[in-house]
Amino acid sequence: MPNDARPAAEVELLELRVLDGPNRFFNRPAIKLEFGSEAPFAASDVAAAAALALRRLHVALDLPAPHVTVRHSHDHRRAAIAFAWRRRARSQAIAAAAARIAAGTSTARHELRALRAVAPGPMPNLPRPRIPVVAITGTNGKSTTTRLIAHIAMTAGMKVGMTNSDGIYIGSELIEAGDWTGFGGAGRVLAEPGLELAVLETARGGILLRGIGYAANDVAVVTNVSADHLGLQGIDTLDELAEVKGAVARITKRSGWVVLNADDPRAWRMRRETKGSWYPFTLDPDNPNIELALDRGGRAAIVQRGWLILLGAGRRPQRVARVADLPVTFGGLAEYNVANALAAAAAADALGIPVKAISEGLRGFVLDSELNPGRLNLYERRGVLVVVDFAHNEAGLAGLLDVCRKLVDASARASRRGRGKVRLGIGTAGDRTEEILHGLGLLAGAGADDVVIAEKRHYLRGRGLEEMNEIMRAGVHEAGYVGPVEAYPTELEALQALLARAHRGDVVAVMTHVERADLFAWLEKEGYPPVDFDRLRKLVSA
Repeated sequence: MPNDARPAAEVELLELRVLDGPNRFFNRPAIKLEFGSEAPFAASDVAAAAALALRRLHVALDLPAPHVTVRHSHDHRRAAIAFAWRRRARSQAIAAAAARIAAGTSTARHELRALRAVAPGPMPNLPRPRIPVVAITGTNGKSTTTRLIAHIAMTAGMKVGMTNSDGIYIGSELIEAGDWTGFGGAGRVLAEPGLELAVLETARGGILLRGIGYAANDVAVVTNVSADHLGLQGIDTLDELAEVKGAVARITKRSGWVVLNADDPRAWRMRRETKGSWYPFTLDPDNPNIELALDRGGRAAIVQRGWLILLGAGRRPQRVARVADLPVTFGGLAEYNVANALAAAAAADALGIPVKAISEGLRGFVLDSELNPGRLNLYERRGVLVVVDFAHNEAGLAGLLDVCRKLVDASARASRRGRGKVRLGIGTAGDRTEEILHGLGLLAGAGADDVVIAEKRHYLRGRGLEEMNEIMRAGVHEAGYVGPVEAYPTELEALQALLARAHRGDVVAVMTHVERADLFAWLEKEGYPPVDFDRLRKLVSA
């Protein structure tokens, strides 16, 4: 076999990764080779040479030539190739050999001698679920939507297994704490006997690192696609991020449904790559994508005149509940949770759960530290409201600030006093891009009256603490904020500092990641009881 590879010493093999499940590239297990170089297009040249070597090595070994797919980074300094594997050990060895040939450090003749001695290794062993599977992905709202769907299904009497970023749940019981939004969490739930439904939060990281942990799902839900985790694991742009998250839509069964945010162009575009039926959800009842789906025999979930409504081709519109009556919507203040409620109702309807049970499930799901910890958990003492929320990117912070401003206005109307202040503790992990960190500062400076930084010192992920703080401070001041932006070493200390200067009518919010349990315990100790839905509705109705 001729050796057409050319030396490319300036190109580095960044990663050889075995993906055990459906992934960004294929709907089945694959192997990815990623090359990088400081010189634009050099990595692409080596990737092309590696793809050619892969095909020729397979042919020389009397194996079917694989279909190879190629992805180039937006700056053309990285390139990845991937192919589906049939035997793990042999395919991994062939991939490594092709990389060496493409880099010019080995020859095809030398590699073939070694490859003929490699044992084939195991075949893919993906679970084929015996129960319906709902996969939920997106940038924001995944956990809330996952919990909502599971809660609705349990309200309907189903035995449910759930994974999310807090752990693995069988029914309402947490059986394994931790972030189980990847391959292992799915396998653990699908192996559990006696279940009737699996509701699986499916995060970007798990898809990129190992693939999805099963062969196909019955319902896919995509909440949205916005800027987060960019610059990590070869994903730099929103379109690349959408391609990763779109894997859940691509593996949906022909008999299944894809529940897509029709207000998000990248999420809605995923309909083109699925075999399942379309089920858009939208806050805009005049969204043209509704008719597009209905004309194809699909369904739609919309908000109209304050009601959550399910539409279906050939059936009458079905009212589920008033938006303001659903605790998850914060009495209608949290628009993004209205969208999450729509997505959950659509997924439940796609599963065949009766509308009455969907309504009961949505009405019974409260935003407390038990059912939905760290997501708009609200506390109050002496007229000061406290919001503990997991907002960790620009879209999440924009939604949190919108809720806080509405709460301040509602509190002012209820007390007939002057408008209070929004006091905010910002912070996120260090692996966000400078643009995202700066954007968080801009949003905080424009939307809050009092800003501090709540540091996440265990989540710096290679970035310097002061560098990170200064990027956010620059954004805060660029928005026109006047005054110092203090930094506190913990989320709790940031909350305590903000509360020390808060007055009646103020809303204090902290973007919390790692210390929410500490915040909940401290608030309880200091006499800040959770705000129940009746109290919230009184505020909102004022």
